[in-house]
Amino acid sequence: MRRWAVVGLVAFGVICLLPPDRARGEGPPGAHFVGSESCKSCHSATYDSWKKTRMANVVRDPKVHPEAVLGDFNHADPLVTFGIGDVAFVYGSRWKQRYFTKRGDDYYPEPAQWDVKKGRWLPYHAETGTDWWLPFYGPSNFDRPTGPTCDGCHSVNYNVETKQVTEWNVGCEKCHGPGSLHVAHPTTQNIVNPGTLDYVRGNDTCIQCHSQGRPLANPINGKYFDWPVGFLPGERLADFWRLEELKPGVTNFFQYADLTAHKNRMQGNDFVQSNMYHRQIRCFDCHQVHSNENASNLIARGNAVCLTCHTKDNPAGLKGTVSEHTHHAAGSKGSECVACHMPKIEQTIKDNAVSAHTFRFITPVETEQSGIPNPCTSCHTDKSTSWATKELRGWKTTSPWRVVN
Repeated sequence: MRRWAVVGLVAFGVICLLPPDRARGEGPPGAHFVGSESCKSCHSATYDSWKKTRMANVVRDPKVHPEAVLGDFNHADPLVTFGIGDVAFVYGSRWKQRYFTKRGDDYYPEPAQWDVKKGRWLPYHAETGTDWWLPFYGPSNFDRPTGPTCDGCHSVNYNVETKQVTEWNVGCEKCHGPGSLHVAHPTTQNIVNPGTLDYVRGNDTCIQCHSQGRPLANPINGKYFDWPVGFLPGERLADFWRLEELKPGVTNFFQYADLTAHKNRMQGNDFVQSNMYHRQIRCFDCHQVHSNENASNLIARGNAVCLTCHTKDNPAGLKGTVSEHTHHAAGSKGSECVACHMPKIEQTIKDNAVSAHTFRFITPVETEQSGIPNPCTSCHTDKSTSWATKELRGWKTTSPWRVVN
């Protein structure tokens, strides 16, 4: 399942020239995309479970799935200048829901989004100085088609020339590659199984969409794309895509000064910095992508995810109880592994944040030095960073060099 790309050097920059079949994402000779329905007959249990996930339902046609509409279209709001009849697709269901309208053969985002957690309308308009691609498009939402900016991650086999897809949503072939050969003659050799790939290519399957970066080949067909055009599972993402540049000491739209992501869709940018990635952990060692059974599609609930590996026999494991490690009562929010190692500090929509994936403990001193939120005073909002530092100095079960400096 190897593919190829031609790289040409022009002047002082690098331009990747994808052959026509790769620009369209058609895969190797003899293989083509067939859609998730083709997988159902042999993998019915997995298919039925996946079908209920958010990834399988991220983009919905409200005319076909009126139950997918979460925004309040029954009460007037000055932000909402469109009706549900103008909406071709609703996008998202966990943190926010956005609304795409179709004009010609492109989709465009409407200027209001629904805050799912707080049940309110908020404006939706990417402001100058935020996303890198904004200078290449006009100022209005209707100058910014979702094809180059969004749709490659919300579909299978988005064709940059025809703007057609094999299917909308994150279907089976988004992670397993074109499946025609496998459907015709099922073997383990003619389909990509991310679980059998090395940790770089295995993680690249997820990082292709869960990261901020830009294609090496930009511009493509005269447009600037915000997703890795041409990449297929089983390949090295770095041959198609470069992550946003890390800038130590800088806080901007993408990152905090310690290099932790500042915004959502940067789980991959975080993760590749982590010790977990260095130790060759894969995203799907923690996330069960075929199931919505637990929050965030996790393989287990709560601390059980972390304690699966961080056992007493593991040099990186706990030597006592969880509460002895966290200095919080057992079963409390402060005694959850993610509270300190995956704080919710990365903005996905106003006043809503998602978890960091560097797994670093951010100290109160770092908050004082660069403004990055730390988990102590983010939870204890009535306390100061000096209070938190004093408390940490009193912890005898943790190295003071790791929690105070």
